[in-house]
Amino acid sequence: MEPILSVKNLNVSFRTYAGEFNALRGVTFNLNMGETLAIVGESGSGKSVTAKTIMKLLPKQNSFIKGGEVKYSGKDLVKLPQRDMRKIRGSEISMVFQDPMTSLNPTMSIGKQIAEGLRHHQKMTKKEAYIKAIELLDLVGIPNAEERLKEFPHQFSGGMRQRVVIAIALACNPKILIADEPTTALDVTIQAQILDLMKNIQKKLDTSIILITHDLGVVANMADRVAVMYAGEILEIGTADDIFYQSQHPYTWGLLASMPKLHAGRSERLVPIAGSPPDVSQIKEGCSFVERCPYAMKVCQQFSPENSAITRTHTVSCWLQDQRAQKYMPKAELGEVKYGT
Repeated sequence: MEPILSVKNLNVSFRTYAGEFNALRGVTFNLNMGETLAIVGESGSGKSVTAKTIMKLLPKQNSFIKGGEVKYSGKDLVKLPQRDMRKIRGSEISMVFQDPMTSLNPTMSIGKQIAEGLRHHQKMTKKEAYIKAIELLDLVGIPNAEERLKEFPHQFSGGMRQRVVIAIALACNPKILIADEPTTALDVTIQAQILDLMKNIQKKLDTSIILITHDLGVVANMADRVAVMYAGEILEIGTADDIFYQSQHPYTWGLLASMPKLHAGRSERLVPIAGSPPDVSQIKEGCSFVERCPYAMKVCQQFSPENSAITRTHTVSCWLQDQRAQKYMPKAELGEVKYGT
């Protein structure tokens, strides 16, 4: 199957007072039609930068793409002029941000904000756009949609505002929806409602979703495939079952071991990953995870690991995959993963 989006060897840096910050280093992945790809990792791993690079929303004054490509419908979005990108952004590729209050204009009614994209991209009349806006609010589960079109963001709860943001993102029936931590600011009950909403909308519209999160519980419920990011690189990528039950990278093992378990007893403690992510302003030889890895070998400090195919759907970048390395494999039962001990 031809992917709807293909990211290949993407390298992005930021200019800072301390020097060049290498935010993305060789990021490569495909997004298939109708699937949900989750990108997971600690804060600062490059998840949001990846999303903003795809959308061409990086700050011009201090960011630059050093190399790579983002292929969509035969076009390389990296090389596409902003004028042409504006035609794609919102109409074919949309994005839902983490905090709806920073995404919505507090001075404009909800109806006007939804209609704005419809009139710009779909060339609808004002009346047509407002009729469509009512349909969209109904789709995302907001009651009394026609009356609420006239209201402003501050008159909606946090969960309702996030539904409005999703309605705006879906207004032009985009082929790809990028959701950047869409439930982080919400309580667990509303989180579940928003995730169910996204799954139902995906079934109705056959939208492809890139879900950016650090919550592996969200990933387990939503994702078809999972990409694990660390220090600007994708260390492991595979189906949800590959990552949760057959993971091969020590960093993935660490993320799984730090998850709360429903069956855990009171005495069972979460196992954090020791240490801190590396300073990516200084690119060093070797594996980016070497300083925190309890299984690190001498070769890990000297050479970056190559990408190894475990199965047709599962790849990992780790020297433990070398046939000469000692084999470590945590058991599938997450409570038995012993990390950093």
